[in-house]
Amino acid sequence: MTRRERVRQAVRREKPDRVPKDIGLTPSVIETMKLKTGVETPEEFFDTESRSIHIAPMKEPPDFSEYLKKMPQGTKIVSDYGIAHLPGDFYHFSRSVFPMADFTDVQQVREYPWPDYQSDYRYTHLPDEAKRLAEQGYWVIGWAGHIFETAWQLTGYEKFMEYLFTKPDFVAEILDRITANNITQARWVAKAGADMLTIGDDVAMQDRMMMSPATWREWFKPRHAAVIRAAKEIKPDIEVWYHSDGNVEPIIEDLIEIGLTVLNPVQPECMDVYEIKRKYGDRLAFWGTIGTQTVMPFGTPDDVKRKVKEMIDLFAPGLIIAPTHVIEPDVPWENLVAFKEAVEEYGRLD
Repeated sequence: MTRRERVRQAVRREKPDRVPKDIGLTPSVIETMKLKTGVETPEEFFDTESRSIHIAPMKEPPDFSEYLKKMPQGTKIVSDYGIAHLPGDFYHFSRSVFPMADFTDVQQVREYPWPDYQSDYRYTHLPDEAKRLAEQGYWVIGWAGHIFETAWQLTGYEKFMEYLFTKPDFVAEILDRITANNITQARWVAKAGADMLTIGDDVAMQDRMMMSPATWREWFKPRHAAVIRAAKEIKPDIEVWYHSDGNVEPIIEDLIEIGLTVLNPVQPECMDVYEIKRKYGDRLAFWGTIGTQTVMPFGTPDDVKRKVKEMIDLFAPGLIIAPTHVIEPDVPWENLVAFKEAVEEYGRLD
């Protein structure tokens, strides 16, 4: 069974030969991995089954200097939308600099130098890239973007949340422009023949959502639905993966309704994974489940192995097992080795 076939079987809740896996590492952990193993990439060391296709950069990025006049030293523009990041205090985290922080009127939003996501040159390489990866036996993933996260990082979180209720026209203008760009990306991902469309927004905290489910349903559900619909009109069998950290249980039914087939990351510190499996396991596959707030940083290698076995026993065959967040430097190297070994030991399903 190829890697691609293995993931396809898992996301369809059929029976692959073994449980597929995924993992992401922060830069300093990658350096540790290189020193200890001589291997250059996490994908190679952990033998992961998925690879992503990526759109090309803009040939002429917009000039955001008028909107980023107060950038502290060390700040870099990291987004096509002009969102800038200032390095933070902890390893890879950063603080956003919001280009629309001073905006108060919808006309300012309309006059903003929005990025070009409509030109074909950003996408025409994707079919060949997807074909190459598929022929190499990989499950092919294509990203179509955030909506909520991009929006609040343009304006600032507090302002955006306030304007949801006080300036709906302002918010709608931002969200509609982002959604239009994401729809274009989704169409090209589907045209390229990718196996899975990935979308998402962090809309939840440890024990609740960042907004009421009703607010999410009003503003974000129809827009994510439009993105999914755009991909499925071209490739009806494309799988749909949605990411949100935290407790998203109040909107899982909504996500299924609009086409979700794979939920990520399923944080065990935030949701009852047994209840999630019971309620949704006949309609969803799950990508994640190994806690990065508990067992990965604070458990022993044996704890990690036990947790991997527990999650495989609970969720397989509809599981792509993975830590629920990119691995931080506080995770002992021995626990990463334990994760790898446990998936190999307990992951066989044939």
